[in-house]
Parts: sequence; C-alpha cells; structure tokens
Amino acid sequence: MQQKTGGLGELATIAYRNIWRNGRRTALCVVAVAVAVFFNIFMQAWIDGMLDSIEEVVRTYETGHVNAVSSRFEADKEYFPVQFPLADGRNADQLIAEIDAVPGVQAAVPRITAYATLFDSTVKHALLWGIRIDTERKINHFNLTDRNDGLKEGRYPGENENACAIGFELARKTGLKVGDKLPLKTVSAQFSDKYWSPTVVGIFSFDYAKYDENVVIVPFERLRRILVLGEGTQQLFVYAKNGADSPRIKAEVSRILGQGNTVREWTDNYWVAVMRQSSFMYTIVYAVFQIVASFLIINTVLMVIHERIKEIGMMGALGMTRKEIVLTFFFEAVFLSVFGAFAGCLIAGIVTKIGSLFPIDIELFTGGGLKDMPLSSTLFIAFSPALLAKGFVFGVAVSSICTLIPSLKSAFIEPVEALRR
Repeated sequence: MQQKTGGLGELATIAYRNIWRNGRRTALCVVAVAVAVFFNIFMQAWIDGMLDSIEEVVRTYETGHVNAVSSRFEADKEYFPVQFPLADGRNADQLIAEIDAVPGVQAAVPRITAYATLFDSTVKHALLWGIRIDTERKINHFNLTDRNDGLKEGRYPGENENACAIGFELARKTGLKVGDKLPLKTVSAQFSDKYWSPTVVGIFSFDYAKYDENVVIVPFERLRRILVLGEGTQQLFVYAKNGADSPRIKAEVSRILGQGNTVREWTDNYWVAVMRQSSFMYTIVYAVFQIVASFLIINTVLMVIHERIKEIGMMGALGMTRKEIVLTFFFEAVFLSVFGAFAGCLIAGIVTKIGSLFPIDIELFTGGGLKDMPLSSTLFIAFSPALLAKGFVFGVAVSSICTLIPSLKSAFIEPVEALRR
C-alpha cells in the first residue's frame, strides 16, 4: 500500500525547487507570461483611457450628465434648429433654479448652438456656441489635457458684450487676431437673417479638433436676443455631483419640464454605448492572447514530463500517488505563471502610471483618423491598481488552467515502465 509523502505544502516545495533546475527554460516561461500580462494590462489601460476621454468629452461638450431639449429639436438636432426652444420657451432661469434645487445636482447651464455663415473669410461656415462662460468655467475644464479653461490668448467675452472668442485652428485658417471683427450671418427662430460683427477678444485651445476648428464662443444672453428666443433656451445641460445619480436626476428633470421634451443621460450617447458594449469583445481578445502565450508553458511542462520520465517513475516508486505527481507538475506551472504575471504587472504598472501623467498625441497613432469621434487630441492612459490586480489574477488563472491537461499526462506514466527507459 502506497504511503503519502506529504501534504500540499511539501509538494509545493518540491515543485518550487524543480523550476530552478533549468534556469533558461524557467526564464523563457516567465518572460512569455510577463509579455502577455503586460500587453493585456496595457491595452486595457489604453482602452479605458480612451473610454474615459470619450466620456469626459461627451459630458463636457455634448450632453452634460443629463441633457434636455425640445422633442422637436431632437428630431432635427443635426441642424441645431433654434425655433424649438426647450419647454416651449419657458423662462430658462426659472427652470435652472428648479433643477438646481434637485438633490445631487451640481449645476444646470443653458446653451445655444447655431450655424453661422462667415463673410470676408476663407472659412465660410462655423458654429456659434452661446454659453454663460463664467458659470461654465466653474464646472468644466474645457481643455481636457491641461485641465483649464483653454484660453490661449486674450479673454473670453463678457455677458451681453458684442464680442466672441474663436478656436486657434479657426484663427489660423481665417487669419483673425484679437481685436479683429468677425462679420457673420445666422438665422433666428423667426427664420429671419441676422447680421452680426462681434469683435474677437480671445483665442482658445480646447485640444478638441471639432471645437478648435469650427466654434465661435459668444455670450449666451446676446445670442439668445439675436436669435429671438425670448427668455427661453435651446438646450439645458445638467451636471451632477456624482455621475451615478444621473438616472434619478433625469427623472426629476423630466418631471419639471413636462411633456414635449426629450431628456437623456450621457450614457445614452452613441459613442459611449459603443465603447462600453465593446468591452466584452476586448476581454475575449485578451484571453486569446494569454492562451497563446500560455502555450510556451504548456510545451515546457510537456518537455519536463518527457525529460523526467525516470524521475516520475522514481517518485511513484517512492510512494507518491498519481494525484501527488500531477499536483507537483501543476504547482511548477503555477509558480511559473505567478512569477511571469508579477513581472508583467510590475512593468505594466510603471508604464501605465507614466502614461497617466503624460498625454499621448492620438494623431501620432491614427493620422487624424478619429476626428469623427468625440475624443480629445491627446490621451491619458488609465492607471488603476484594480486593473493590475485583475491582470495578475487573469494571467495566473489562464496560464495555470492551460497547463492542467499536460500536467495530468504525468499521472498515466506507470512507475515500472518509466524506470525501464
């Protein structure tokens, strides 16, 4: 009758000593797992950084945490119609006061966006962006890279001032400087042409191509008067103190505005939804990558079993059960996986931490091919201890499971037959 040689601790000790019997083989296995874990973590950090950038751009420029417009505006929103004010033109300041009183709301801000035709300019069209700049600067970092208001030269226009600020790319294309006039035409809510020549008092850089190239910032009150919107507003952006409160705040805003209006959360944005739905696909890709890297450990375990057949026979002759022999080889594979995953996590942690501090120019990798996405021109890689822990567990689990089957091969070697070889 066979006697057990020891518990799991002793088997683990034997396995740990065995992995150092061939340093080159051990190093290759550790490097393979480390590379797989590193790229898994790095790519996940890259995707998370891109998702964070898209979500911040969407919240800052496109929706807020909750966005409210007239249902008729929503039907033709790509044209930015101004003849459909929110809540049938109800007083915007009264609506803002009611919404600001909702628990969890940081601020509600009105905005107007309208197309304009530029005169005496090589650029013929632009977007007028009517905002209350002082309020907006307290809520948002318009420049998402430098985390500031994005002002590059001059100043932003004051309320009711006959002035504007333009993006640095628009300034470059038109040749406009601070102090120049910007003759333009827009169409009011009454479908009448409105001619206007605001003075350029500031040039901004939001590090967001869509706005740097096309947008003219003007005072909300003045644009509202020019477009004949009365006391109403075209859009209302609601910012929450905690993004998780968006569903509740959306319900409260819908109640305050009543029927005939469309209220959406920022998570309803097309790009946010697409990126979040793609996360499952990325996980599958990472798993395949890890499995491919694990084949080196699988081959190593198979070679070890083949090279140590006599040793396996001796282990059996000395009283080790098949289960204990299998566990010994399995522990060897686990140790290799742990060392490799730790090394990969360490390198990935250093790289992603550096990437989270210094922005990466997206155009270097895309050639400007992502301009249609709501994405800042630069990207910060996401650094997260939770992501590192997830990558470590993921790497060890996949690599260990992949080596379970070759480890079982040692159980089918008969001790007597192995000793004859």
